[in-house]
Amino acid sequence: MSKANLKEAFEVESKYGAFYTGGNVQWSANAEYLFCQKGGTVSILSMSKGSVISSLCITEADQLEDTINCFALCNEDTGIITHHKSGLFKLWDWKTNKLMKLWKSIHKGPVMQITLSNNSILMASGGSDGSVRLWNLQHHACTHNFKGIQGVVSVLEFYSNSEKSLLFGAGDNTKIYGWDIITGQEKIILSGHFSKVTSLSFHENGNYLVSSGRDRVLILWDISTGTSVRVLPVYEGIEGIFIISAKCLPVFITSRKSDGIYVASAGEKGVVKIWEMKTGKQIYVQDDPLVPPSKEEGGLSITHLLYNSISNIFAVVSVDHNIIVHSMELFECKKQLVGYSDEILDVAYLGDNDSHIALATNSCDIKLYEIASMNCQLLCGHTDSILALATTLVNVNLLLSSAKDNSVRVWLLDKDTMRMSCIGHAVRHTASISSIAISQTLPKFFTTVAQDSCLKLWELPNNLESHNQDLSLNVRHTILAHQKDINCVTISPNDKLIATASQDKTAKLWYAENLQLVGVLHGHRRGVWCVRFSPIDQVLLTTSADCTMKLWSLTELNCLKTFEGHESSVLRGEFLSCGMQLITSGGDGLLKLWNIKTSECISTLNQHESHVWTLAVTKDQKHMISGGSDSLLVIWRDVTEERKAQAASEKAQFVLEEQRLANLLKAEELQAALKLALKLERPLQVLKIIEAISKKTNNEFTEIIKELKPYHKETLLKCAVTWNMNSRNSLAAQVIINALITEIGTQELQTPNLSSTLEVMMPYTDRHFKRLTKLLQDLYLLTYTFNRMKPDIISIGTK
Repeated sequence: MSKANLKEAFEVESKYGAFYTGGNVQWSANAEYLFCQKGGTVSILSMSKGSVISSLCITEADQLEDTINCFALCNEDTGIITHHKSGLFKLWDWKTNKLMKLWKSIHKGPVMQITLSNNSILMASGGSDGSVRLWNLQHHACTHNFKGIQGVVSVLEFYSNSEKSLLFGAGDNTKIYGWDIITGQEKIILSGHFSKVTSLSFHENGNYLVSSGRDRVLILWDISTGTSVRVLPVYEGIEGIFIISAKCLPVFITSRKSDGIYVASAGEKGVVKIWEMKTGKQIYVQDDPLVPPSKEEGGLSITHLLYNSISNIFAVVSVDHNIIVHSMELFECKKQLVGYSDEILDVAYLGDNDSHIALATNSCDIKLYEIASMNCQLLCGHTDSILALATTLVNVNLLLSSAKDNSVRVWLLDKDTMRMSCIGHAVRHTASISSIAISQTLPKFFTTVAQDSCLKLWELPNNLESHNQDLSLNVRHTILAHQKDINCVTISPNDKLIATASQDKTAKLWYAENLQLVGVLHGHRRGVWCVRFSPIDQVLLTTSADCTMKLWSLTELNCLKTFEGHESSVLRGEFLSCGMQLITSGGDGLLKLWNIKTSECISTLNQHESHVWTLAVTKDQKHMISGGSDSLLVIWRDVTEERKAQAASEKAQFVLEEQRLANLLKAEELQAALKLALKLERPLQVLKIIEAISKKTNNEFTEIIKELKPYHKETLLKCAVTWNMNSRNSLAAQVIINALITEIGTQELQTPNLSSTLEVMMPYTDRHFKRLTKLLQDLYLLTYTFNRMKPDIISIGTK
């Protein structure tokens, strides 16, 4: 490969990190954006892109984080009101990321609930002190303080009809209170729940209210009489409900009544159910959990249930921060987003044209993302954290995984539905399986290494597509490979050799046919993290905790080269550019691009804050992806050719400008030449043009200065400051500075950029002034001496 084809630069194409770590979740009215609480910030997520477009309340490194307790949308979803640990309400314009207003909350303790009226003029806030306050947002003043709730306020909702406007709230004392927002009087108390009330939903006719609680019941209330119409046991703690109109029910529900009250609920069982409240019947229950089954209960709890009536879609938020969006019409999953992934331990590209990426995190589920939309599918099956993933170019739809549950699993991506399913699994190791690798020429075998220090060779059948959860996985060979934990295993491109890396500071080579030892590679001073075969040469790469990378000859079993540059353990390495380059990642959060021939680091990529555990490169090597302990997934794009093309274009343009400048000087078009020389930033050329202009009248020179654009004047001033450093050019510099200061004006001179430029000029100007003053004094002395000697000279001449 020629030097011109070597990679020189990568840029971040996209980043995907944690955007939801618990707390409030809200939808915009058109369901285009999702607002999620992440510690002290609010993340704004684009539903179409599946990525965060901006974040509010980001604090600087030297500032203390003012944690957000809760937030709510206002001003037709253009604003966000947040309440903070400092006791302040803050109003933000999230589109411009500007703080518009802040005021004190008055509550004794944190505010846990915020809700706004339909016209966004009134805001209600409920605190941990049990008080509910009503605010006029036009004046940001508290108008009412409602009492009655005991403990933390858990739910607040505005209600209005043609007759009255009420505010409903509930807390730890299980009663639901309704206050008149005009008079501030307590109008209604609804008693029926025996545990914390979690959600309220009003029927469209304005006469009914449905409430849910952790006492495992739904209650239908008649607001006009303040009595319960029906108490419906649902046998699970409910966290969220919403009322659905009969016309918006799923199409497969045929038994619907126009006057029926239909409620969707979700809670600790992890499924959404639909009830008809007047008859008390369950008319639909989700067949499969919306969230993956857990080992103990059969489903992860749902913490939030959101509904958008405009788009007729709903979203559930699970306890492990997954957000799943469904269409109400068909009850089908439209998109799944992962709010928090914890540490990213391994990543792999798969699918046609590397359309998907699989992630292994501190979770028992594999996260399969479609890169175009970042829609996520959770692959469930392992019962403990997944440690490693493996793919092969000969079958881009095949994925292998290994985990702490001592098992391996084989997954296959369906080309039609783009859904991945497990077709086989087995347990043969006696400890966590730390790494897995699959053959490269044909998917006929794979290897695993584990903390039991064993290396195993597994068989794969030829027809993987014909198997459906009945694939039997058999071990052909097993060997005790190392004395300590084995960190990595890889297979050579021709499937003849296997390499392993261990904490015992060695890497070993094995024949793939029978696991016979080829040789041991000694040289690292600490444990070896990663091994990789060169795609074209008989060379092996090892990366180690001793902060070095080594290249080894497979024929001589000796070290060919050692690379140094990382300041921490080198955790992963990959070959690039047909084996001419390396990309490595380390515990220092850096990625480094190396030229193997020169042993030089070409580029250092810095986006991660901590250990970068994994790297993956696409088949065409135009993109790569990195993930680490900071829960950040970064997709990098090769911009080498783009930068070369840009540099060539800039060079050609520069040559044209140079020729144009020469033509203008020859034609004595000094004014145009001055502007062009300033644009090209040529101080010496500008000086020559100024000297040529100064030979003409001063008036013409002043007029030329006036016609210059502001940035040209600033550039000329900087040139003059540069000339002023040389006494030979100080006269021209002082003339220019004097003219520019007069022209620019004192107001603009006070800007930091210009003031710092003038500060640099002052010492040299003072030196020139002193030099000229001394020269003038010497001239005066010489003149005086000559004049005093003149009579004597004349008298001598006459004699």
